[in-house]
Amino acid sequence: MSNANDCGAPPKHGAVCWNELNVHDVERAKRFYSQTLGWSFEGMPMDGVTYWIISSQGARVGGMFEMKAPELTSVPEHWLTYIGVDDVDARLEKAKAAGATICKDAFEIPGVGRMAVLQQPGGAYVAWMTPKPPSA
Repeated sequence: MSNANDCGAPPKHGAVCWNELNVHDVERAKRFYSQTLGWSFEGMPMDGVTYWIISSQGARVGGMFEMKAPELTSVPEHWLTYIGVDDVDARLEKAKAAGATICKDAFEIPGVGRMAVLQQPGGAYVAWMTPKPPSA
């Protein structure tokens, strides 16, 4: 997640910055999207799993995560939209006050930034991300 189309710096507070496909069968999803849209996939090892960067015509357009954890077996496959925010921890407090449910509290993704997943009062799920500033 490091080019101008994603949650890389400089972050634009309030703008959609990344899309992630969460699936139970990565190979099936890779076949479908490569055959139908011509997408390519680059594996990125992360904490014992592989995160897949999705590219279209050479541009990074999103990521794919395989839902292997036992607590995710009943979660349907879905796209998760990420919105860039200036301070994910402070924004989560505002979200809770406004009626959101925090599904996954803020946590660090090494080299990427700090993120959280929440459910807005109407029921939709969204991820908020404060990208890590670029290295000097």
